[in-house]
Amino acid sequence: MSQLFAESHRSLQDAFGTRALADRIEELAVASAFDDFSRAFIESRDMFFLATVDAEGRPTVSYKGGDPGFVRVQDASTLVFPSYDGNGMYLSMGNLSQAPEIGMLFIAFDRPYRLRVQGRACLSREAADLALFPEAELVVRVEVSQIWPNCPRYVHRYEKVQASRYVPRSGCETPLATWKRVDILQDVLPAAVTAQATATGTIGLDTWMEKVVTGDPEA
Repeated sequence: MSQLFAESHRSLQDAFGTRALADRIEELAVASAFDDFSRAFIESRDMFFLATVDAEGRPTVSYKGGDPGFVRVQDASTLVFPSYDGNGMYLSMGNLSQAPEIGMLFIAFDRPYRLRVQGRACLSREAADLALFPEAELVVRVEVSQIWPNCPRYVHRYEKVQASRYVPRSGCETPLATWKRVDILQDVLPAAVTAQATATGTIGLDTWMEKVVTGDPEA
């Protein structure tokens, strides 16, 4: 019995004559545990895409970035990653806390290569977990159900230009996110952040948007 395909998938596979192909790919490619290659690949990535679903069944896809190794494979079927300071909405974290089935997509754009991970996630605020990642607010633990590579055919080749200066790193003070300096947000930010913004100097919304659209590294 397939772990991946429901009747909706089967009807399209039958319409295009690919049911046997889909079954063969699942048989050959889908695993339920990490091997040495998948572990090394995941831990070498500095970004991935996270898919979650909210209480209304609406999907959210988020980009998650860090330094290589910010996603860690702890054993054959468990990985962990940090949730850093963000925009305060907690869309992905709120989603997976009530609908724990998630999808993760890891891509190497220079090769290219991509790997999918499906699993069941939970949030941790345990000191031992938080200690794994500098400045993590939460740690997501994922019990993996399926792992499989995807065809790289449509993955465009790109080269990394520069790492984000905002990624938390040991022994290095993380700069204040520039959007937290925007003047019309100061009354709704936490007091400690407002103090930082005041010390750094606030800016107008138009100024920040100009930085974003022009690719300013401080955006």
